[in-house]
Amino acid sequence: MSRNLTPDICVIGAGSGGLSVAAAAAAFGVDVVLVEKGVMGGDCLNYGCVPSKALIAAGKAAHHARTSAPFGVHAEPVSVDFQRVHDHVHEVIAAIAPHDSVERFESLGVTVIKATAQFVDGRTLVAGDARIRARRFVIATGSSPALPPIPGLDQVPCLTNETIFSLTACPEHLIVIGAGPIGLELAQAHRRLGARVTVIEAETALAKEDPELAAEVAAQIRAEGVELLEGARVNEVAAAADGSGIRVRVSDTAGERWVAGSHLLVATGRRPNTEGLGLDAAGVAHGPGGITVGADLRTGNRRIYAIGDVAGGLQFTHVAGYHAGIVIRALLFRLPARQNPDILPRVTYTDPEFGHVGLSREEAEARFGAGRVRQVSAPFSGNDRAQAERRTLGEVRLIVGPRGRLVGADVLGASAGEIVNLLSLAISSGLKVRDLAGFVSPYPSLSEAVRRAAISLYAGVPENPWIRRLVRFLARFG
Repeated sequence: MSRNLTPDICVIGAGSGGLSVAAAAAAFGVDVVLVEKGVMGGDCLNYGCVPSKALIAAGKAAHHARTSAPFGVHAEPVSVDFQRVHDHVHEVIAAIAPHDSVERFESLGVTVIKATAQFVDGRTLVAGDARIRARRFVIATGSSPALPPIPGLDQVPCLTNETIFSLTACPEHLIVIGAGPIGLELAQAHRRLGARVTVIEAETALAKEDPELAAEVAAQIRAEGVELLEGARVNEVAAAADGSGIRVRVSDTAGERWVAGSHLLVATGRRPNTEGLGLDAAGVAHGPGGITVGADLRTGNRRIYAIGDVAGGLQFTHVAGYHAGIVIRALLFRLPARQNPDILPRVTYTDPEFGHVGLSREEAEARFGAGRVRQVSAPFSGNDRAQAERRTLGEVRLIVGPRGRLVGADVLGASAGEIVNLLSLAISSGLKVRDLAGFVSPYPSLSEAVRRAAISLYAGVPENPWIRRLVRFLARFG
């Protein structure tokens, strides 16, 4: 027998964005149905942010042990128990999982349905034995790894971010296709944990980031022993002749050759999860890039919103959470709310970390004009905390727009992801560089580099002849 449900809000997808909408709505006493066909917590908890950062932390621990001699600390030869690394990763997932569980959300008053969801018309969704006619729907189905059309790839075992965290033994030689954030993070972590690693990238590493700073990340990863092939095309993938591994046929400026490894990780991007949702029946426009939404995240069907990865744009957990806040304001309070991509930060958790928020210099010059944009910076080598911790690689770069407003920032270096928090707040609040130059930063701290970069905007002021005359004039008054 089917159930007929008529909630105020129906959320499809129990990842970060969907859970945020469901929890917030339930907190206000709204009747909510949450539909999830897979695991609660979505990609972030189970296959993405959480396990990858846990693995990266294990790699950092091994790296710090190996590189502690400059501090006068000499560790015994470092050995890695990869089974224990695997257990650590899954213990972290298990510690967070109750917060995203069916039991918790049912305790909040949410009706949770574990089933595949499909629209049958513009206002009706079918999930399991339930027929749901909600006032509003929120699609938050996320994304999945996208496998490129490489000949032979479908004939060999390959890993993605959804399967690599199940390994209980360290790969002997991990081949990674793709040098974006996921590819480089996992490549460096596995290298630090004892694997030989080769990364193959058709363009340049971290191609979406500032080229100079991205090149510094690539140089550091190479210095740790990762073979990073940029401008290299993958022509074919095949099993080793003896069936014990993988071979990848690569061509670059050095010619064509085979690269042999024990494991293959494909990290070439993600595709929105729209298949099987019945979007055409619901009158929701969609394509390879995801569901078509306006700045208010509403689809062409006024009853349906889409948030997070499935709505296209930046594919990050915090973006899904940001989208959830916009939708909640619209659904519960009828407040106009629109997304602003200019305030969304991103961080690549390599070592050194790479953080960005706002406009790049090129984007700022295109919007405001080259003559109205300035860039100032402060190297970590000039930061006393960085010197004390021997973490001097990197810098803070600030992009300054008209009237001294901060419009963008890059941070390369230790704790860049934490430092970008300050800059993200500054940009979203419309602060000017003088605000960053004038605040008091505790000494010594890595984030003091932000203030130092801001102050450098005014480095030429003491040489201004008018300012010098004013100082001399004022001095006459004692």
